[in-house]
Amino acid sequence: MGLLEIASSKSVWRGIEYYKNNNVISVEQVEDGVYDGIVRGSADKNYSVHVDTIHPRKSTCDCPLANGKMIICKHIVALYIATEPKEEERFKSDLTPYESEEDERHAKRYDSLMSWAKKMTPSQLREAYVDTMIRLEDLERKMKYGKK
Repeated sequence: MGLLEIASSKSVWRGIEYYKNNNVISVEQVEDGVYDGIVRGSADKNYSVHVDTIHPRKSTCDCPLANGKMIICKHIVALYIATEPKEEERFKSDLTPYESEEDERHAKRYDSLMSWAKKMTPSQLREAYVDTMIRLEDLERKMKYGKK
């Protein structure tokens, strides 16, 4: 199974976006199918990324999401696409039209919400988070026990 197949669709779409926005700062081929590089993340923070195309689960990134975990994050995907640009088209062609549109809508919604959140103060973010968690619990309860 390839690297893009074990990544979440969100990570793949965000990684493709990072690649297209030139967030891949450096790439070095360490050996056949193995690359190290630097990818600029959000807030202009740089992350060290290791991509192993032969053993994708050995790929690593020091970002908060993937550091110390076997997770394929958007930074890993961006570096991978920089080394294998044809994989972007292969990934897109493997999707059904519905999946592709749904994933793109999700990525745009994520960007929109992230832009909105970046404009909030820490206090506003905490309040919005708590409110969202309460609403989520209420929704889960309604789904489990029926509307009351």
